[in-house]
Amino acid sequence: MPAHAESRTTTARRSAPAMVREKDFLELLGERVRHLRARSGATRKALARKARVSERHLAQLEAGEGNVSIVLLRRIAAALHISLTEFFTPIAEAPAERQMIERLLEKLPANRREDVVRRLTREFGPEVAARRTCIALVGLRGAGKSTLGAKLGAEMKIPFIELDQEIEKQSGMPLTEIFSMYGQSGFRGIERRALERVLAGHDRMIVSVGGGIVTEPETFDYLLANCFTVWIKAAPEEHMSRVIAQGDFRPIAGSNRAMEDLRRILEAREPLYRKADIYLDTTRNTVEESFAKLTKAIQASVE
Repeated sequence: MPAHAESRTTTARRSAPAMVREKDFLELLGERVRHLRARSGATRKALARKARVSERHLAQLEAGEGNVSIVLLRRIAAALHISLTEFFTPIAEAPAERQMIERLLEKLPANRREDVVRRLTREFGPEVAARRTCIALVGLRGAGKSTLGAKLGAEMKIPFIELDQEIEKQSGMPLTEIFSMYGQSGFRGIERRALERVLAGHDRMIVSVGGGIVTEPETFDYLLANCFTVWIKAAPEEHMSRVIAQGDFRPIAGSNRAMEDLRRILEAREPLYRKADIYLDTTRNTVEESFAKLTKAIQASVE
């Protein structure tokens, strides 16, 4: 056999085990990423969005089919709230209780799984005490957020802030002009920055936010992560009568089917509002009755 042919054969034989080891490594890494994602309750789509990677790239990584940069792994680790080293730590046998919880999570639909994990994190995570220093009231106009928020702030002797008013103050123009000038997406960006400034500027407060904030996932997640949230709700008819009494028709401007539109909005947003820590239904209640229910519910949540 010619010397050069023997050299190629020897090189091929030496490289084959290395190729197998690399393939095994990528498969084990993919399994580890898949396991940690499932443990967090995140869908592949949600994790890809949060880690700023393509869903296809993440799928290839979990299948052990594609190489991956350390920068990408770092972003995925940050999105999962774990250290980078956990991707390379062997999966140890979990306690029976954890295995049972993981099995239950795996059986849930993706949207329910994320909701359960979020609630567990918010209820038992280390940031719970910090979140309770800021109470956010969410829901559509007419539910009673402003009235109840002002009373709660006075009762607790902490500031009450209406985010829409802060937005108008910071921009120097009414909300209608902001919407007209920047559109829906532009307003949501302004709303997010206003919320960040308000939270950064107050250690304790009550904040009432616009009803549409829940439609911007990143902003709503930010609110849920930093505030104890209360969904103030009411029957559609009461929402409508209270808005009429306020003389404000912004949510239903130009519509000949106002009640139908209101019901549709409430129905579409209900799954989002239900991510709040607690709910308060003010239907057929006086302000005093609703306030008593609110203070009782908040007190019960901290005991």
